[in-house]
Amino acid sequence: MPPLNVEIAYVSAGVALLLAATVPRLFRDRALSAPMIVLAIGAITGLIVGDTGTDPVSPLSHPAVTQYLTEACVIVALMGVGLAIDRPLNWRTWSSTWRLLFIAMPLCIAGVAVLGWWAAALTPAAAVLLGAALAPTDPVLASDVQVEGPTSGEGSHQEDDEVRFALTSEAGLNDALAFPFVYLAIFLATKGPIEDWIVTWLAWDLVGKIVIGGLVGWFAGNLLGRGFFRFPIKHARLADRGEPIVALAATFAVYGLTELVGGYGFLAVFACALAIRNVERSSGYHEEMHSLIEQLEHVLTLVVLLLVGAALTSGLLAELTWGGVLVGVALVFVIRPVVGWLSLQGCADLGPKERRATAFFGVRGIGSIYYLAYAVAETDLPQANMLWATLSFTIVLSVVVHGVSAARVMRLLEGERDDAAAADRDPKQ
Repeated sequence: MPPLNVEIAYVSAGVALLLAATVPRLFRDRALSAPMIVLAIGAITGLIVGDTGTDPVSPLSHPAVTQYLTEACVIVALMGVGLAIDRPLNWRTWSSTWRLLFIAMPLCIAGVAVLGWWAAALTPAAAVLLGAALAPTDPVLASDVQVEGPTSGEGSHQEDDEVRFALTSEAGLNDALAFPFVYLAIFLATKGPIEDWIVTWLAWDLVGKIVIGGLVGWFAGNLLGRGFFRFPIKHARLADRGEPIVALAATFAVYGLTELVGGYGFLAVFACALAIRNVERSSGYHEEMHSLIEQLEHVLTLVVLLLVGAALTSGLLAELTWGGVLVGVALVFVIRPVVGWLSLQGCADLGPKERRATAFFGVRGIGSIYYLAYAVAETDLPQANMLWATLSFTIVLSVVVHGVSAARVMRLLEGERDDAAAADRDPKQ
């Protein structure tokens, strides 16, 4: 008979696949979101597993499994996010995105780091790491407030919902700014005096790797897109044959290539997806590729959430302090909403209510788990368990708060936009 933990792994995989097919549809546009349900099931599973004496797959006991599983989940989600965006990449029309990236995110990292150092008694390295891990809007769990998918034919060059576009594009790009600060935390913990390495960090980790990731992803996406849609031998064009599996092939190949040459693979995957869409924006082939990526993303996400839920009731929160609780609550209710709102002031594409909604829905999730797992694998942080507890609490809080409010808030905003559009069509109303 195989060990009990193997049996549980099979059961968890089967449950995750079943939930992937049913839960997102059952709870669509309702206050009870799929991630909330899956976390609850995972927590119950953790209680059962704990009673048998079996060690669950927890970030504390299986850091490598956590790192690679969440890494795969994030890169698959980034390909899906990139394929879903209809609006072409442009400095002016992506104004809300740049504001969230270059103003809100650094302020969010700083706010969490300072509060973590002051309230949770974290070391400077641990505080910066917590800020870097928790600052990005997650491309995985933010699906309820993101664009629904690629549009083919008429309307394939525009986004009607600026809030969804801002949150989607932010989630696709903010990993490029999170990783440099993860490295900053690692360097603070391992490389000695800051003056010995700060210039290298600024030139290479903050700038060089971002440039390489963006260029490799964009050029690879252009090359792949031309192959998909414009290959000289017509019957060999994958777009005409309807082979969506190439989206997954592109995801892994571009990510691996970029990491090999030293760039940020997360950024490269997103840039690759944008470039593929840019080659032939109105084709229905994008919907086929996005559908496959979305299904795989759902499976991976549910597996991760089941494992996280099980870990929550099996010791993951054992070192959670009141300071850690304060950091999580402040991030969800104060830090992100305030810095997001400030960054969007003067953004003509968003009205006052839309700015507040965009600022509030900075969902934390799977990406945060990956950043912390990666950093813990790279350096021996004495406060690692406290970081895991604080991060896990914050993710659960975000899943509950944003999951309950997302559907209602987005419906209200869409209703107001529909009323405004009707009034514009009929000035007498």
